[in-house]
Amino acid sequence: MTNEERGKHMKRKKLVAILLTAAMTAGMLAGCGSSGGSTGGTSDSKASSESTASSGTADNSSEEEGEDLAFKKFPEVVEVHVGQGVSATDTLPDGLSVDNNQYTDYLLENFNIKVVVDWTAASGNDYTQKVALCIASNTLPDAMTVSREYMLKAAKAGQLYDLTDLFQKVQSDQVKEVMDSPDGQAIAEASVDGRQYAIPAVEVETGSVQVLNVRQDWLDEYGLDAPKTLDDVENIAKVFAEKKPAGEDTIPLAGPDKNTKCYTSFLDTGTTTGGFDAVFTANGAYPGLFLKDDDGNVTYGTDSDATRSTLERLADWYAKGYIDPEMGTRDSTIEQINAGKVGMFFGAWWVSGYGIGDAYRNEPDANWQTYPIYTDDGEWNVRLGSATTGYCVINKNVSEDVAQAVIIMANVLLRDESKFDVSEQPLSFWPVRTLMAPADECEYTYHELIKVLNGETQPEDYAGVSSAYKLLANDVSVIKDTVPGYEKDKQLSIEDFSTENFGNFQRMYSLLVGDRPYATTEVNNKVRSCIFSQTATMEKKWANLQSMENEMVMKVITGKSDISAYDEFVKNWKSEGGDTILEEVAEY
Repeated sequence: MTNEERGKHMKRKKLVAILLTAAMTAGMLAGCGSSGGSTGGTSDSKASSESTASSGTADNSSEEEGEDLAFKKFPEVVEVHVGQGVSATDTLPDGLSVDNNQYTDYLLENFNIKVVVDWTAASGNDYTQKVALCIASNTLPDAMTVSREYMLKAAKAGQLYDLTDLFQKVQSDQVKEVMDSPDGQAIAEASVDGRQYAIPAVEVETGSVQVLNVRQDWLDEYGLDAPKTLDDVENIAKVFAEKKPAGEDTIPLAGPDKNTKCYTSFLDTGTTTGGFDAVFTANGAYPGLFLKDDDGNVTYGTDSDATRSTLERLADWYAKGYIDPEMGTRDSTIEQINAGKVGMFFGAWWVSGYGIGDAYRNEPDANWQTYPIYTDDGEWNVRLGSATTGYCVINKNVSEDVAQAVIIMANVLLRDESKFDVSEQPLSFWPVRTLMAPADECEYTYHELIKVLNGETQPEDYAGVSSAYKLLANDVSVIKDTVPGYEKDKQLSIEDFSTENFGNFQRMYSLLVGDRPYATTEVNNKVRSCIFSQTATMEKKWANLQSMENEMVMKVITGKSDISAYDEFVKNWKSEGGDTILEEVAEY
């Protein structure tokens, strides 16, 4: 879609009139937060449902429908029992607790929904273990948020409430807009055998798309054009390696650190900073994904001539000194970028502003720009992750009132999240919070911001009106102050932005520079894995297979092994479970 076509499309998009408070935390990343921060406890769910069934009197056979049902206040209190995963670093002010705070008070006062937190656990491994225990012992709470792996386990074990009909009836217009935004993919990923068993957390599509970040001021210094192809990236890296604009510690092209991988897999929803996903896609390779060929046969993207040749190319770049010689061993790639040592790196849309904020503090004139990298034929290929990042599941034994209350909580959070002070109450304390953002949120916001800057619309046009684009009203209210140097049709650069409000700067730079490629450039091929969860054989063998793959890739790129190591890996991958996995994925 061209910029003009996209603009027309955006004008045609229906906005749903919903109250939106403009007091949104400006530094919040679109769709940011934890989708797995709340878990279920070990309380007796049957007893819980019996108590709540007697207190709530919702009658879904009444004439109530649409938004009236989506934001229904129960005539009497309905209790929803949950567990809570809480970050070890998050705290609440004195006098508040996980079930007594601004959000739980809001639910009780406005909807007669009383959240009862049965237990808390530290986010991460403790949380995951608690969820696994609940499912293994069939002691799910009324509601909890889980990963896709555990949603599928609970659903296949017959432990989850069938939401297929109720969710369609009770979801708000905003939530429906979010669910529909990835072309039905969100509900599909929350379903088993055609029945919906969870409320999915929906991710922005651009979150899994890698673009090339380049020091434009370095390009300008040496008279270099903006990169378009891998050959361009190589030529720029060669100049940076020779000229050393940051001194002897200059890193022409950053790589992954010790905590990240060279490319993402079908199990990853986003992308890695410093990874090489975009190098592979520009060469028509999609390692780590399960794909279907033209004949409908399932293949593994790592096993391809394109992946093999891309590894050879990266190995050549590394040998020539174009890639960070300490890739895979550094504590942090971001630290090197912030220190002004890096000329190029690959990353997601948000990294150019949110991710490397200290780079601008340390070097105010650092002009990071983002570009798509095309194939030699001029096409832009992108790898897309799962449309969802987590799931809110409901115990099958709860009353319909409780199930409806959980859906209403999702509706309320999307509509009214901006009313709450996240500095007082961190997001990890919000019970069964599911991340919700339209798939095109960043792109839509980009074009609306440009309209305001061009004078086509005014910030006040957005006040009191919003759809699922919950941050838009606040974004347009700060855009003119954040980009005081705006000139129509000029590519925005660091000198056009004000950093006086650094949070606003980071967000606007991420949207207007970081997401500019995806918002304004036609994508020729969007590639998704045909599976985003593990098969039976994967559950037993994938950890080992993945370790083998990551080790091979790192050794080939860094020259510790020649390309024959790749051939040996493919052979071993097939014999050690890969062939069986391909058969299982085909039947999935």
